[in-house]
Amino acid sequence: MLALLFGAISNLLRTSSDNLYLASLVVLVAVIFLIMAWYVRSFPLKAQDRAIKAEENLRYYVLTGKLFPEQLKVAQILALRFASDDEFIPLVEKALKENLTNKEIKMLIKNWRADDYRV
Repeated sequence: MLALLFGAISNLLRTSSDNLYLASLVVLVAVIFLIMAWYVRSFPLKAQDRAIKAEENLRYYVLTGKLFPEQLKVAQILALRFASDDEFIPLVEKALKENLTNKEIKMLIKNWRADDYRV
């Protein structure tokens, strides 16, 4: 997709004044396609992240009887979904206390739960 955009820009820079309008339209169409491709990919991922956050909130509630701490970031919650039930609560507390990144959380997980439904 980026190759299409760079090719269109290159064509715009090398075109004569007679074809400037057509070359500008090609660049505009390439930019529109690039934006559209980003939206087509980002919206389902955001919806999936929200669903995972709700699932993990329910899981935390079932295990502790409390709602998820609001201080957790979405990236941390997405990493915590791989932890087994035995590791989940201590990892949540450690993530809150030490402000762990998603990579650090994943490195601390010993018994992984598979997430086979992620797109």
